[in-house]
Amino acid sequence: MLPISSMADMMTKLSSAIGGLMIAYAMFQNYFPYEIRGPIKRYTQKFISFLYPYIQITFNEYHGDGFERSKAYAAIERYLNANSTKQAKRLQANVVRDSESIVLSMADYEEVTDEYKGIKLWWASSQTIPNRQSISFYPREDEKKYFMLTFHKRYRDLITNNYLKHVLDEGKAITVRERRRKLYTNNKSEGWYGYRRSMWSHVIFEHPASFDTLAMDPHKKQEIVDDLINFSKSKDYYAKIGKPWKRGYLLYGPPGTGKSTMIAAMANLLKYDVYDLELTAVKDNTELRKLLIDTASKSIIVIEDIDCSLDLTGQREKKKADKKKGDENGKKKDAENDEVKEKLKKLEEERTRQARGRMDMRIELSYCGFEAFKFLAKNYLGIDSHELFETVRQQLEETKMTPADVAENLMPKSGSDDAETCLRRLMKALEEAKEEEMKRKAEEEEKQKEAEKLAKEEEEEERKKKEMEDGAEKKHETLENGVKENGEAKKSSDDDGKNLENGVKENGK
Repeated sequence: MLPISSMADMMTKLSSAIGGLMIAYAMFQNYFPYEIRGPIKRYTQKFISFLYPYIQITFNEYHGDGFERSKAYAAIERYLNANSTKQAKRLQANVVRDSESIVLSMADYEEVTDEYKGIKLWWASSQTIPNRQSISFYPREDEKKYFMLTFHKRYRDLITNNYLKHVLDEGKAITVRERRRKLYTNNKSEGWYGYRRSMWSHVIFEHPASFDTLAMDPHKKQEIVDDLINFSKSKDYYAKIGKPWKRGYLLYGPPGTGKSTMIAAMANLLKYDVYDLELTAVKDNTELRKLLIDTASKSIIVIEDIDCSLDLTGQREKKKADKKKGDENGKKKDAENDEVKEKLKKLEEERTRQARGRMDMRIELSYCGFEAFKFLAKNYLGIDSHELFETVRQQLEETKMTPADVAENLMPKSGSDDAETCLRRLMKALEEAKEEEMKRKAEEEEKQKEAEKLAKEEEEEERKKKEMEDGAEKKHETLENGVKENGEAKKSSDDDGKNLENGVKENGK
């Protein structure tokens, strides 16, 4: 530490130097004509730049017309908040839009350092205050905030080509991780959000599902997770091979087997927004294109019950066809409706086939198996094994029950419910489901027998009716033949009479 006397001498010398500079600047202002001040300043700055070995890059908060905040500024802000705010002595706290927590950022006129591949860089936060006091509609006219990056000029290429890209990519990734995800649904008519058109409305997506809580085969689950993570990191690879960076997953299975939960787990794993596309609310292909254009990158587009959506679309087209031909008679209308229905059926099959053919991965979610049950027992009851597990295994092999129903029965209903109570409740539910299934099968068999009996009776009646019709037709033919024979006999008798008469005439002659 320097002695107090040395510090006093240093301050005295610094004060003298500042005073000398002020005197020199006053002489410059008084004795140099205005016409030559500009060139002198310009050459002085060039000389200082030649000696000054650092480069500075400015990133303004607003650019252009000032309506939209710079994406580069926002990404740099998130990057510095995550990596460099620990160095800053003055911080400001904000609740950023769509963020899940309070964000600390550098205060104005604060400077922090960063390091990239052994290179030291300096980031400074500053702003430009307007000279006049006024109320402005645009934030860029009130104050102009900016970040200033300073680095040595020998690293110019590395910083401009690599470091800045690293900062922007990392800032965007941090934004995605920290923001609150949204669930979008398509509007039936175009809406407006602020000053721009919006075809989607949204709510905050807060579904807690994850692959850690998803009940399914562990190997199949890990395969899906690996596929999703590999896809999320393959943007450059897709660009390299000239293929759009998207992937299709076809989820199919009975209701209650976890298809919606799987989608929520995918969104939470990738940190993506979810767009729930309702096809029956889409008028035509043009509106569908607009909806897809309005979706953001790194999002999941969900089309639920695509087969039902296609069927409803077909019914809508059928109603239009019926209305158009409403003045025609019933028989012709029915025939045309059958033709329209057949065409729509073929169209639906073709569209379904194309949709399935364009899927990269097919995931079947079926009824609860024993492995899924063990996972649910671990998750809901905190047990890995129990003496009742074997009984549950046998019941699950004999009875179909969805994972949602199994989980509902395993969930404790009161504070006094222990693992055995919940397992026995599940066993009872499985037994009831088995009895109900057997009853349903018996009813279906009875209905089938009744239908077959009715079909045989109708067939017998049809056969008897046909025999009667055939008998009547034969009788009619016999009667017609008898009439013909009588007619021919009469004609023959008449001919004989005529011949006899002609013979008598000849003898008379």
